[in-house]
Amino acid sequence: MDKKIILGVTVVVILAIVIAIVSPGGRKVEGTPKLPWLITTNTAGESTVFDLTLGSSPLGKAEQILKAEPKLSLFKSPEGVYAIEAYYDRVYLSGLRADFVMTVNVDQAQAEQVFNRGLRISTLGDGTKKVELSTDDKQIVANSAIKLITYLPGADLEPELIEKHFGKPSEVISEDDQISHWLYPEKGLDIAVNNDGKEVMQYLAPKDFEQAVAPLRAQQQK
Repeated sequence: MDKKIILGVTVVVILAIVIAIVSPGGRKVEGTPKLPWLITTNTAGESTVFDLTLGSSPLGKAEQILKAEPKLSLFKSPEGVYAIEAYYDRVYLSGLRADFVMTVNVDQAQAEQVFNRGLRISTLGDGTKKVELSTDDKQIVANSAIKLITYLPGADLEPELIEKHFGKPSEVISEDDQISHWLYPEKGLDIAVNNDGKEVMQYLAPKDFEQAVAPLRAQQQK
């Protein structure tokens, strides 16, 4: 992903989106919509979006909701930190097409064992190693809680439409001339608004938001 995300690792016209929501591509929208701006929170500092509660809902529930099987990858950073991601490509939820990337909570010792059993290892440009999970380990990951959801909408969203559905951000941090981060700490949401491309929305538990956004703030102060 070209855009930086808050963990350090992030409509051409309004009428077109309205039509897409009402009758997207002839697809029937379920009775209880699961739309990206429908976020609820609780007193424990957790948030729920797409019917998934960050920090507690297992990855297997996402597969049921999205009706798609993800591509699972395990990453090992040059510093030896492991992260597991589930990538859902071009899925439809409540009539809207998007890509989803979900990061799950992972025990580092267990992740090392999974890494050693992984398939087709490759090395990325920054030295991070990536492996595909074995069949047996996929079930282990399916039971792991979702920590972070990255939502990549299929349409380019205008700032006016974003504000209409999500409200005014509590803070805006510019990453560069093209990308600015609209921050909604009370929702645990960071929207990377791209002046010349598609947006990236990231969701995590509000209780974890300030710690997660710290690298973004530090970058702004440089």
